[in-house]
Amino acid sequence: MPSRDEQLARLEEEVAQLRQAVASHAVIDQAIGVLICLHQLSPADGFTVLRVASQLANTKLHTVAEAVLDWAHTRQPLPAPLKEALNEALRAYPGAGTPES
Repeated sequence: MPSRDEQLARLEEEVAQLRQAVASHAVIDQAIGVLICLHQLSPADGFTVLRVASQLANTKLHTVAEAVLDWAHTRQPLPAPLKEALNEALRAYPGAGTPES
């Protein structure tokens, strides 16, 4: 049986992981919201676009979501690999258009 200190350390690690997951999920949900608003996508399609762009750019989903949010807040151009990946992912949705920057 693990000692009390070992149990506490394990629980603290689990809590830290859960906090990170909640924060990451919020960023992804916000990025989906940006795609929904700008490209008239459903929530499911917005998530699919992010996921596909993540795979195409070989970049973590959370990183793609952060880039979309940064673009939405600053209107600074997306990094070229992410812009290309998002454009390609959006092509599957007629009428969705492509990111402006």
